[in-house]
Amino acid sequence: MESRSLVARDLNGKHIVIIGATGVLGAHLAIKLASEGSAVSAIVRDSTRLNSASVTNHAVADITDSSSLRAALTSLAPFDGVINAAGVVAFGTVAQLDDATLANLFAVNAIAPIVALRESTPHISEGGFFLNISAVVALQPMAGMAAYSASKSAVWGAMTAATRELRRLKIDVIDARPPHTETGLATRPLSGTAPNLPTGLDPDFVAARIVNAIKNGENDLPVEAFI
Repeated sequence: MESRSLVARDLNGKHIVIIGATGVLGAHLAIKLASEGSAVSAIVRDSTRLNSASVTNHAVADITDSSSLRAALTSLAPFDGVINAAGVVAFGTVAQLDDATLANLFAVNAIAPIVALRESTPHISEGGFFLNISAVVALQPMAGMAAYSASKSAVWGAMTAATRELRRLKIDVIDARPPHTETGLATRPLSGTAPNLPTGLDPDFVAARIVNAIKNGENDLPVEAFI
C-alpha cells in the first residue's frame, strides 16, 4: 500500500463504527476507542454479546448481504470512521477446498469490506477514515491456506486502490496486516484444521497498535508495524 504522512487525529468525541465488535479483536478495539473518548457503534450479527460499557449504539446485519449492510451503516450515520474487524478462516490445500468454503471466504473477507467501504463513504466526515484488518497472509501467502490468503490479498488490493480514490474526499483508507493473533479464530475455521501455529500476539496489544495508528495518521500497517 502507498505510504504517506497523514495528519494526526484526536479521537475524543468522534463517532466510530466497528463491524464485528463482538469478536475478540473487535471487542478490544471498542474498549480502546471508548477509553480515548470515542462514541463507539457496532454492526454485529448477535447484539446480546455486545459490551454495553464500550459500545453505545448498534445495528444488526448480515455483512454478506449488501442491502443489510447498507441499511445498518445508514442507521448509524453520520460517523467519523469505520473499522472492519470481521473475518473468517479456512485451512487445507486447494485440492481439499469445496465451493461453499471458497464462496464464504471471499464473501466475508473480500466482498463485505469492499461493500462496507462503498456504502460508508457517503457518511464518513471529512478527515475521517476506513480501516480494514486483513492479515499478514495478504502479502505473504501460506501453503495450506491458499484460499484464505487469496481472500485477504483481494481486499488488500481494493484498499490500496481506494486509498488513492478517496484522497480527494479527505477520507483515509488504512490497511492493517497483523501477524497471527490469539483471537480464537483458528479454532473456528470454516473447514480444515489449523496447523501448529506459534503463540500469537496479544489481541489487546494489536488493538492498541491499531488505535495508535489511527491517532497518528498512519495509512498502512504491515506486519512489521506489530513487531
